[in-house]
Formats: sequence, structure tokens, C-alpha cells
Amino acid sequence: MFADLLGPPQIAAAILLLQRGLEELYSARNTRRLLKAGAHESGREYYPVVAVTHLAWIASIFFLVPPSAPIVWPFLVLYVLLQPVRYWVIGTLGRYWTHRIIVLPAAPVVVRGPYRFVRHPNYAVTIAETLVLPLAFGAVALALIMTAIWSAVVGYKIVLENQANAGRRPEGNG
Repeated sequence: MFADLLGPPQIAAAILLLQRGLEELYSARNTRRLLKAGAHESGREYYPVVAVTHLAWIASIFFLVPPSAPIVWPFLVLYVLLQPVRYWVIGTLGRYWTHRIIVLPAAPVVVRGPYRFVRHPNYAVTIAETLVLPLAFGAVALALIMTAIWSAVVGYKIVLENQANAGRRPEGNG
């Protein structure tokens, strides 16, 4: 009976929810510190769209992927390999990393670490994760639908973020 309700997809979704919850605590701490240091938030009204879409992806894996779904190991391995990249991004931004668009005008725009290669590596990783994790359980339609939705949500967030950071200089270009 228990196996009929919970399987690898539900366990993965629960782990993912825990991971993102811990990241939210770190993000909130950084947000408070940045705001206290004189930063401001851009796109505040859009943040709920981002949060709800991300939670909908996690919920869709939990509720829509059958517990008996087969594990597609190459995609699961790829998803696991994306995690060090995710934390490389978070570690590179350090105290500036948040889920929200928080701009400290005096701070330089980071151009080291993964930012040497991709302008928005955090979003590239999350789009890849959105595609790959459902594929790890054979949920092709879910992977494509949620990746399309997440790409649109992130695309607009990138526009807002680029506008908010337009006047800032890259590191080392004082």
C-alpha cells in the first residue's frame, strides 16, 4: 500500500522541496542583509509567479508521476551532476545570491566562476533541472510542458533582472 503512494519520483520531489526550502532560508538571510546595506528589490510583484511556478513543478513530479515510474538512470545521473553546478553558482555569488532580484548599486556585477561562461548560469541550471528530473522518471510530456512554462517565467525574470542591473559595472571595472 505504501509503495502504491510513494516511489522514487515522490522521494525525489520531497528531497527537492527540502533542498529548495534550505536554499530559501539562505536566500532570505542574504536578502535581509542586502536590504539593510542599502539594496532595493526589483520585480517584487513578479516574485510570486516565480515561486508558484517552481513549486508547481515540484508538486507535479510528486502528484503526477506514478510511484511505479521506471528510473531512467542517464537522466537521473545528469540531474545529480547538475547539483554541483547549481552550488557553484550559489557559491560564486555568496552573500549576493537570492531568489529575488535584489540590487545593491555599489556592488559590482559578478563575472567570475560560471558567470565567465554564461550570463545567467543559475537560470540555465534551473531550466535544465526542470527538463531533466521528470525525464529521469520517463515523464516526457511533464518535462516539456514544465520546461516551456519555466523558460517563459525565467525569461521575463531575466528581463527584469537585466533592467535592474543596467547601471552596474562588472567586477574589476571600477
